[in-house]
Amino acid sequence: MPRRDPFQEMVHRRDTVNAALAQLALHSPTQKKNRKGKGKENGGTIVKAAAVSAVDLTFILSLVLGGCCSTVWAFEYLLNIDPRMGTTLTFSQMAFVTLVNLPSFLVWRRPYKYLPPLPGLKPRQVPLTQWILQVIVLITGSLLNNAAFAFHIPLTLQIVFRSAGLAVSMLFGYLFLNKTYIGTQVASVILVTTGVILATLARPESKNHQPEDYDPEEYTQGVTMLTVSLFLTGTLGILQEKTFKKYGPCWRESVFYTHFLSLPFFLMLIPQIKLGFGSLAAATNRPPLTPHSLGDYASKYTPYLALAANLVSQLICTTGVNQLTSSVSSVSTNLVLTIRKAISLCFSVWWFGNEWNTELGVGATMVFLGSMLYTMVGSNTVRRHADAKKE
Repeated sequence: MPRRDPFQEMVHRRDTVNAALAQLALHSPTQKKNRKGKGKENGGTIVKAAAVSAVDLTFILSLVLGGCCSTVWAFEYLLNIDPRMGTTLTFSQMAFVTLVNLPSFLVWRRPYKYLPPLPGLKPRQVPLTQWILQVIVLITGSLLNNAAFAFHIPLTLQIVFRSAGLAVSMLFGYLFLNKTYIGTQVASVILVTTGVILATLARPESKNHQPEDYDPEEYTQGVTMLTVSLFLTGTLGILQEKTFKKYGPCWRESVFYTHFLSLPFFLMLIPQIKLGFGSLAAATNRPPLTPHSLGDYASKYTPYLALAANLVSQLICTTGVNQLTSSVSSVSTNLVLTIRKAISLCFSVWWFGNEWNTELGVGATMVFLGSMLYTMVGSNTVRRHADAKKE
């Protein structure tokens, strides 16, 4: 056996002694106490973080459920004044959201040394052409959706009808994004589609319209407008998903530019916008916002208060949905929005006295059950994929 070099022998003994001392120090009472204290500190930090997250999520859910439901309520109240007011409401919402978000995108630059600073917009993360394309799709779908009310399409049917966006999203995801779906998801979408068809054929009525007011041809035209608007909404979702995937998350920029760039399109609709504001001015004898009388003074300005409530609640709703999307998964977002639609539908029937027939009830139930089934199946699928990746 070769003899070890004295220097190597000394180094070996030093390392052995240091290792033994380290083990003793690790199991000493002081170190155990410190580790226990750090464990408590880390546990407290985790609990605090979870509490903050829970508070934030509760606040976001309040924005979504409160803001979006209030928007639908004020929107239906204004449409009861004049069903042709949809264009005016859309323009008001676009202008209001643009003005609120403008300060965040405005910068002041001095073009020359002796000239005062001039306003300009911050550099964009996404090319302008991408936003223009989305604006064309968005404004066309919104105008068609609002125009459908002039063809005696009640808001209750519109709420149920728009839930069919789940089927359109699945179809477009399969055709354009190469997504695959399991059998349960397909079955849930079939359930949603069947429910929408049943609710549409039921032809629910608003309390302001008698059965003889309905023209089957007009009703068919209104449903066609809703169908085209539904597919345009699905197209917009595909464009947004591709944009965010390519240029990164930029929802604030998306909200601002899709509203700001839509304003020039309303120059062609000035007569309709004036007609809507004229209907607001003429509606001085409308019932107040609450079942109890608010007095003549409040009743006189009720339409304007409803418009202000619609604008503010729309901003709250948009903010809440975007924050929810960035905080939880897409399936969880879809579940919250489905619950919101169900609440809006029930509130519309109760507050405004819209007719609720058996076909509409069965169709709406099928839609909401199918949407929740799709959400739960999607959540389990995502969880299984995540567990598979960990393994």
